[in-house]
Amino acid sequence: MDIQNTIQTLREELNQHNYNYYVLDQGIISDYEFDLKLKQLQELESLYPEYFDDNSPSQRVGGAITKNFQTVPHDYRMYSLDNSYSKEEVLDWEKRVQKVLGDVPLEFTCELKYDGASISITYEDGKLKRAVTRGDGFQGDDVTNNIKTIKSVPLKLKGEFPAKFDIRGEIILPFAGFEKMNQDLVEIGETPYSNPRNTASGSLKLQDSAEVAKRPLDCLLYFIVGNNLPFKSQFEGLEVARKWGFKAPVEAKLAHNLNEVFDFIDYWDTHRHNLPYETDGVVIKVNSFYHQDELGFTAKSPRWAIAYKFKSEQVSTKLNSISYQVGRTGAITPVANLEAVQLAGTIVKRASLHNSDQIAKLDIRIGDTVFVEKGGEIIPKIIAVDLSKRSEDSEFTEYITHCPECKTLLVRNEGEANHYCPNFYGCPPQIIGRIQHFVSRKAMDIEGLGGGTIDLLYFNKKILDYSDLYFLKYEHIFGLEKWLDNENAGNKYNSQLQVKLDKAIYGLSKGWGNLTLDDCIKIGNKIVSINDVFNINVLESEIDSKKYKVFLDKMSSAKKIIQETNYSSFDHYVSLNYLLDLKFSSYFLNDIFMQNSLIKMNYIDNLLTLETLKNDKKFEAFVVSISDRNRVGIKDQSAKIIIESIKKSKEIPFEKVLFAIGINDVGEVGAKNLAIHFKNIENLYKASHEELIAIRDIGESTAKNIITFFNNAHNVEIIDRLKNCGLTFHSESKKLESNKLDTLTFVISGTFRIERNQLKKIVEENGGKVSGSISKSTSYLIVGENMGPAKREKAEKDQIKMISEDEFFKLLQ
Repeated sequence: MDIQNTIQTLREELNQHNYNYYVLDQGIISDYEFDLKLKQLQELESLYPEYFDDNSPSQRVGGAITKNFQTVPHDYRMYSLDNSYSKEEVLDWEKRVQKVLGDVPLEFTCELKYDGASISITYEDGKLKRAVTRGDGFQGDDVTNNIKTIKSVPLKLKGEFPAKFDIRGEIILPFAGFEKMNQDLVEIGETPYSNPRNTASGSLKLQDSAEVAKRPLDCLLYFIVGNNLPFKSQFEGLEVARKWGFKAPVEAKLAHNLNEVFDFIDYWDTHRHNLPYETDGVVIKVNSFYHQDELGFTAKSPRWAIAYKFKSEQVSTKLNSISYQVGRTGAITPVANLEAVQLAGTIVKRASLHNSDQIAKLDIRIGDTVFVEKGGEIIPKIIAVDLSKRSEDSEFTEYITHCPECKTLLVRNEGEANHYCPNFYGCPPQIIGRIQHFVSRKAMDIEGLGGGTIDLLYFNKKILDYSDLYFLKYEHIFGLEKWLDNENAGNKYNSQLQVKLDKAIYGLSKGWGNLTLDDCIKIGNKIVSINDVFNINVLESEIDSKKYKVFLDKMSSAKKIIQETNYSSFDHYVSLNYLLDLKFSSYFLNDIFMQNSLIKMNYIDNLLTLETLKNDKKFEAFVVSISDRNRVGIKDQSAKIIIESIKKSKEIPFEKVLFAIGINDVGEVGAKNLAIHFKNIENLYKASHEELIAIRDIGESTAKNIITFFNNAHNVEIIDRLKNCGLTFHSESKKLESNKLDTLTFVISGTFRIERNQLKKIVEENGGKVSGSISKSTSYLIVGENMGPAKREKAEKDQIKMISEDEFFKLLQ
């Protein structure tokens, strides 16, 4: 490939990665890989200036502009930072700085590099005027209303301040809030967010500021730009910002030389995991503004600052197996089951493998030693395979072709990465997932129906879809019980649950010598099968030999009446049924009636299995101790709460019912907008694709999903059942000021004398509808100041009448 083609290929790759990361929030390569490609491009462009291009990613901060919000130019350009990955690179940077300044004494401000969404907030006369995302560095999206919902952002400043200035920072999502959001999603059967950074960035793009207010976002502000600022250095600026009321992080430090800078880096490389939010490095800035002005900027970065990036913490461990999970939409997610390993302060046993493409790309095979890191310090992911440790007889991983739950042939749509189980109405995880979503707090809010209880009702054929809930009676559900396994319950082998040997020995030894868990682990490490306990030498210094002898005697007696060929086990595991029969045999051997040989023979001929034992309370604690199983059941009070809560849910408003029925991609906000616009389910049935995409937060894909949902006869049948049961499928009629705008649809764009939400309210109070985008059904485009050019062009193309704020109010006269 010639040089020009190499340069063009790099540009295209980097542009795509910029788009993935900054626009879609779906970065697929590490920062380090991106920087290597960018540096390669910069070097080639420097060596071959004849191929210079203004649109090269080397000339841009990165990312395209999202059109959902008004595009606003920055008064002061937002630059990105050059990255470094070693102290040697920081030393080289300092040499370049001194070459320009002339070897002068320097101070450096050291700050943590926060992994969030960049923001620039403008203040005028001490009041928040505007908040704009980074965008491409020259212009970004106006997200003022969303930023105002973040409590750490002051709306009015304290003390004395310039008439106008911009302050820059990061919108972040603290770990605790992120984990709570994910717990809520898992509770309703939704896919959890991937990491705090992308979730924070996505929050800024939500149309409804009320939804943003529900998210526990925070804002760390650390750099002020403007004219005639009342301070002369970066560190002093941070101190002043705190006095004005900004949340400027206190971890920043003034360093008088690079040794102090490196001390700061070393400290936070270790202690960053104690912080409540994500950090991925340290930002080092020349402290003096005078020196900063002297140094100036390159085409994309300030010469007076550099970012030192921490290496993501990595560990190696063994890939034991790959399992496949089925979501409520049918999406298949492969999961790596790992040898437990500690990573960034937590024990990691599992990691997502995303899809078949990722497995093929890394050539991941069972038995491999793999390198694991936490993406965004939260989500474990496999980043590579240690090929030097791969077994010669390892086998290529064949992605499953059929659903792991219902055995239906999987499908993969063109252009999509995921495989799907198409058995929408017959695959248990999908059905249970939809019911869990339906009863969740944000949907029908039915109390007492957790995941275990829904599982219990489904497998007892009391409910087969969520409409069946409204036909349940107390006598249908009272007294139902079921055993549930958690993720540590063991492995399935030939349909039998298998228990790890150390856990099995520990459970059996209760009453059989009472070995400690530590002793059982030591024994388990020495054996391959359960019967090996009789063939090993255990030093008295290692375990309590007296207790071990009691254990062996008891087990030997129990084994005499067990037909071991009835059970399947494999290395390092033992059948749960075998353990249960051992324990049950011991119970009867100690019972006086076992002295009767006839009873004893009848018992041997009719060995009790797990299905019988699970109903015997004497063995419940034993089963839980060895297999991490728990019994769920519906008792009297629980049954009453469930029935009463189901009855009460009939009062839930239409918008929540619409969210509850689980149309793919229709979230809370989308359901609310659909309910407001269409008023009832019948109107939504009949909606065209064009009508749907005109609704705020309803895009092409979501519109397609809505139409597909209502074209399915089974879905319509379920909704008819729900309607007949008394659920609300229409919006309550609101008292209107007038019907002067009846049948008219408005799109609002720009800024006005009154708040846009107030303008929207006036439209709706007078019988009109407000849409988020222009379509042929739009009656008027209400034009305010600073309207984006895209809407104007669309209106002119579709010949939509544009009116001013004053002209709109004349329609009401």
